[in-house]
This record gives sequence, C-alpha cells and structure tokens, in this order.
Amino acid sequence: MKISLILLSAGALGAAAFHPSVQAQVLKNHDSNAPVNFNADRIEVQDRADRVVVSGNVEVTQAGMRLNAARMTVAYRNGGSNGGGVEVDRIDATGNVVVTKGSETARGNVAIYDLNKRLITMIGNVSLTQGASRLTGGRLVIDLTSGRSTVDGRSSGGAPGVSGGSGGRVSGTFSVPQRNN
Repeated sequence: MKISLILLSAGALGAAAFHPSVQAQVLKNHDSNAPVNFNADRIEVQDRADRVVVSGNVEVTQAGMRLNAARMTVAYRNGGSNGGGVEVDRIDATGNVVVTKGSETARGNVAIYDLNKRLITMIGNVSLTQGASRLTGGRLVIDLTSGRSTVDGRSSGGAPGVSGGSGGRVSGTFSVPQRNN
C-alpha cells in the first residue's frame, strides 16, 4: 500500500461527536490502503529507525477517518509492496487520543493502529460513543474490516473473551427510541 505523507503545521483541532455501539458500522470496510495525511506542530524523521515522530496537536486522516493525539510514532518501510514510495505499517498514538469517523468517536489514553491487520487497539480510559449511547472500559479493539468493536475492562494484553488482565469492568448507556403504546 503506497502512502503519501503530507506534513503541514496545524493548530488545535476539535473532535466531532461520535456514536458508540458494539458494532461500529461506520468503520466497517475502512480503506486502510488510502493515503495517510499528517498535520502536526513538529515532525522528526528517524530514517535509520524507519519511523517518524510527530508531536503537538497531531491529526492523521485516512479515507474519512480522523485520529487526533498529542504525539504519534509512525513506523514505515521504504519501497513498499510496489517497490517505491513509503508503506506505513503502524501508528502509535499517545495523549488524549480520539478516533472519529462519521458519527462514531472512540477515545483513550493510547492507540495502536495496525494498518496491515486493519485493527485499532485503544488502551486506558476508553470510551466509544454513538449518538446518546456510550460504552466505557479499559480496552477497545476496532476491527476495520468487519466494523466490530469490542470493549473490555482490562487495560492491557490478552485476547477478547479471555479472563485475566486488570479485572476492570465495562459500563454503558444505550439510548432507547421512544415507543408508541
């Protein structure tokens, strides 16, 4: 996947309100092969380590999805699958991380976007909102292929559905449509 990097200085950007649900359908079939665009106050290219560190009001956009954070590290490969350009493999974000697409917003302390696996994993004080509905927990995994989002109480490792971790809990509020009697 060829990725074009557009690096511009930017000020603080607000995050749009987003709807959470167990199935984050707006994120379903997200195009992780689309160009990745960056805006930040500062950029440091660490070419020998094949990474770029961007900091200060960082915004990354890709195919209608926006990722905001205080700092991001972008891991890449030169050449990519087509033998030219740069191929982004992973984006690690820290500091008030917000992922927005359409009407859905996910928030957390840390996020890891694995472009090859098409997964976003958020850790620490996570929330997923959709309209008036909201889920909170310790970890959120968003599958960009299926649109399925999983929230659990742990704030570290392990597969969904496997007990262990920090033993935290998930809480939520779901809006209920008005019904006529």
